[in-house]
Amino acid sequence: MSQHRLQTEGPPWALQPQEEEFRWLLHDEVHAVLRQLQDILKEASLRFTLPCSGTGTEGPAKQENFILGSCSTDQVKGVLTLQGDALSQADVNLKIPRNNQLLHFAFREDKQWKLQQIQDARNHVSQAIYLLANRDESYQFRTGAEVLKLMDAVMLQLTRARNRLTTPATLTLPEIAASGLTRMFAPALPSDLLVNVYINLNKLCLTVYQLHALQPNSTKNFRPAGGAVLHSPGAMFEWGSQRLEVSHVHKVECVIPWLNDALVFFTVSLQLCQQLKDKISVFSSYWSYRPF
Repeated sequence: MSQHRLQTEGPPWALQPQEEEFRWLLHDEVHAVLRQLQDILKEASLRFTLPCSGTGTEGPAKQENFILGSCSTDQVKGVLTLQGDALSQADVNLKIPRNNQLLHFAFREDKQWKLQQIQDARNHVSQAIYLLANRDESYQFRTGAEVLKLMDAVMLQLTRARNRLTTPATLTLPEIAASGLTRMFAPALPSDLLVNVYINLNKLCLTVYQLHALQPNSTKNFRPAGGAVLHSPGAMFEWGSQRLEVSHVHKVECVIPWLNDALVFFTVSLQLCQQLKDKISVFSSYWSYRPF
């Protein structure tokens, strides 16, 4: 579309091609883009509720086993079992280097751990689909501003969905210690271990912190660590009546392929929304006072 057609001054007949093009954009192309967005986001939504069978319809999520690994350590090995937005099982082996002790811990059979990041991302996708479904083929957009408002609302939900997967929560060590995750295991975790699980992009990450108590007569300057996604050795915190320090950190992870699919769908959808906004905005000096 060339810029010379978008002049807003001149005789009335000069506005007619622009008026027709804008009318076509509002009545036809907008709905074509909305259909495309709904199709993509329904595919994204299905990734978060993997069906039991190959029917492609939503149903109880199947269990998937993922082997944990790291290129920098073999001291932690294990398997995580993911069922939709919940960890239904974790089976972890930790080799303690100082005494070559092997620790094994697994989830209690009656426990599951909800991954709030996945749950939140799915809810934001559902909200974006709901916004689009409320503007079906029978709905007539009358102004460009109306389209922009819808696109902004959809993009907000998609950005929030993406951010939940790409930006893990920053937690303090006392927050990790107080987490219900530490009470999920049988046998119970030793008091000198902390465990955290989170999503980062398309990866499911497990972090194990080894701790040691600081003696009351320690000459170390006690400085409690703030919130972080991943704490480093030397980080200190107070828990109960004890002052503790992180001595070792072991991080292992596994790639969740369908999370990668979802992130791609989010990116494509955001691009489609922005492209439609750009087309509408070309007419901004015109549609602001000429509803259709």
